[in-house]
Formats: sequence, structure tokens, C-alpha cells
Amino acid sequence: MFVACSTLCFGTSPLADALRRISELGFTKVDVAVGDEGHLKPGDVAADIGRTAQQLRAGPGLAVAAFHVELAETISADEAAEQVRAMCRLARVLATPLVSLCASPAGSDKSAEIERLGRFNRLARGEGVTLAVATRTGTLTDDPAIAVELCQKIPGLGIAMDPSHYLVGPYHDDDLDILYPYVQHVRLRDTNGKTGQFQVRIGQGEIEYGRIVNQLARYDYQRTLSVDIHDRPEPSYPMPPEVRKLKYLLESLI
Repeated sequence: MFVACSTLCFGTSPLADALRRISELGFTKVDVAVGDEGHLKPGDVAADIGRTAQQLRAGPGLAVAAFHVELAETISADEAAEQVRAMCRLARVLATPLVSLCASPAGSDKSAEIERLGRFNRLARGEGVTLAVATRTGTLTDDPAIAVELCQKIPGLGIAMDPSHYLVGPYHDDDLDILYPYVQHVRLRDTNGKTGQFQVRIGQGEIEYGRIVNQLARYDYQRTLSVDIHDRPEPSYPMPPEVRKLKYLLESLI
């Protein structure tokens, strides 16, 4: 397993500064967020893949471990497919193994979602990239059983697991162990489900990092654990010490 840092840890800084700060904290891999809250926009990547690759290569030598892409709900199905194709092509150019996407909103038609993600998955496989669906509150994957069903119906589709969303979501009492055979990426922070706080300082929440790592090891997981502490909205504590603390904690467990 490897430990990476999400660009959302420094989402209020320009991309070059975020990459520099991540490198200064001792990371060698970065998890790049693409979307409204990210440093990159899917449409801009699709318009000029080469320029985007140059932006990421111009940094302090960080390898891109994954892209997390949030597509705008207002674009057409063909536009979405073109943006996913561009992201997967960028991933291939940068030797990035994985691109993750959000599922459709909770309550959406599962058959339509299988068709949509299946199309995206074929595009990813065409570029030699793994596609994963993120576990997120408010989407179809906030039910772990549906997340697993999507992977079973779409061969090769993985799960980008974010346990924080389950702690504060409607399925917080469900067994998450069913997810682990399909997990291809993990994003972590600390979360207090009892108080409904999505993000708290490391050690003040309920995320069982040791158990997560042990469960992943059971399935010979050899991919990335991303430190994904968001600086939006601005937390009431300094970001670098929290990022460093979780980095050291995860490295001690793998």
C-alpha cells in the first residue's frame, strides 16, 4: 500500500502551491481532485490534455496516484463521456492507474446507472485505466449493497471507498465488509458520526484506520490510501499538522 495526499487538503491554494506543500510534507504521490471544488475542471482537461499534463508534471516531482472527477449535472451524456474519455487519456499519459467518479443521486434508476457507468468503464479500459465509483452520501453508493451490485454488474468497475460518508449517512449501521473485495482506492480523514461531524481533528473521530488496513490486506490490496482532509470550509485548526499526523499514522499501519 502507498500513502498519497489529496489536492483538496490545500484546495484553497493554487495548484502549484498545493503540489509544493504536499511535497514539503514528504508525500511522493498525489490524488488530484477534478471538478467544481478541485484545481482542475473536466471541461478544461478535455479541451487540452497536453497542457494539463504539463501543469502536473511541472510540479515538485509528485506522481499522480489517482484522479477523482466530479462531472457537472447539467452536461449531456455525450459530453460526460467525452470528459471521462479525456480524464482517462490524461491518466494514461501520466501513468496514473485510476480515475474515480461519483454515482448518480440516491433514488436514481439502477439500470440506467449501470448503463452509464458501463459506458464510462469501457472508455477507461480502452485507455488501460481502472474506473472506480466513489462511496458518497446522497448518491446511489450511500447504500453499500448498491455499490457492490454496481461492481458485480459492471466487470472491472472498482470502489473508491470513503468511510466518512457512511458514518454520517443513512446506512451507518450497515456492514461495510462487503465492499472490500471491490475496493481499488481509499480516501481518509477522521469523522464523528455520533455528532454528525464529517471532518474532525485526527483522533477525535471514529474512523478505525487499523481495521480498514487489515481488511484491505485480507484482499491483497496494493493500491493507495489518500489523506483527504478538506480545507473547505476553512477548518478551525491548521491544515499541515493534521495532514502530517494522518500521513504518519497510515504509514505506521502499512
